[in-house]
Amino acid sequence: MMNNHRIHRVAKLTGLSKDVIRVWERRFGILKPTRGANRYRNYSDEDVALLRFLKEQLDAGGSIGELAKLGREELLGRARASAPRASFVDNTFSRLLRELLSTLNPFDRVIFEKRLNGAVAVVPFEEALHGILLPLQEQVGQLWHEGHIDVAIEHYVTKQIQQKIFSAMNQLPVAEFGAKVIVACPPGEEHDIAALTVAYRCRVRGCRVYYLGANVPVASLANLCGKVEPDLTIISFPLALSDDKVTELVQALADEVSPVSNLAVGGHGAIAMRDFFLKYNITVLEEFAELDHRLDRLMRHTLSRG
Repeated sequence: MMNNHRIHRVAKLTGLSKDVIRVWERRFGILKPTRGANRYRNYSDEDVALLRFLKEQLDAGGSIGELAKLGREELLGRARASAPRASFVDNTFSRLLRELLSTLNPFDRVIFEKRLNGAVAVVPFEEALHGILLPLQEQVGQLWHEGHIDVAIEHYVTKQIQQKIFSAMNQLPVAEFGAKVIVACPPGEEHDIAALTVAYRCRVRGCRVYYLGANVPVASLANLCGKVEPDLTIISFPLALSDDKVTELVQALADEVSPVSNLAVGGHGAIAMRDFFLKYNITVLEEFAELDHRLDRLMRHTLSRG
């Protein structure tokens, strides 16, 4: 089974920046990403293997221009020859994901839950979250979009993932003095796994988190911000909206939420709608590293005040 990877994950797997990956794709034509149903580029295991090989060669003094002249197939051959025993990508997590997905059609609840519980139990939760749970959610969503599994199975898996994240959050101490952060999904958005992940990362870093979940009206969000006076409000956009809907929503956020809270947005949808948010000076967090940096600054500032 060939895995697909979004560019933010490819960057983590290869150690290359997203900008470098985009430039190499455009300039040299050696990558072959596909477009998913959600319009985002998906890179294959071969693309990742190729990029890893190129980075190794550059670190050893090679030239990307000269390497690219060899062509994709020659480069892949050299990549395989240079690491014949190495798995192309995260072999352990890839195997676990394949095993989990294989239990969904035909559906076997007992084996699925045993494998998921076992997988999450044997690694630190942060690794399980980003190596197993989030990729599982993404692949299950893709299988549903393509008609390979029923929406009821997609809902079941989503609830299993939610339970794991909530359980991990409940084991964290309740913060009393950290930065105050509100996390929510916009009106009409029912997919809250990404928002829940943000809330978890905020809790891990000692923030006082108000997690509101899916489908939060702008007026209600603004009302809570006025009462809580958060240091930051984060809204998760897993999916992009149509231009007319995003224009109306961003205007409402700028008018009602921005005056009472610092505001940031994240998720694949937010990145796709970046220009709409930047027009109103709303921060777009493109990856979790940017979120972590923002939270660390907030925590330092909050503790220095305290």
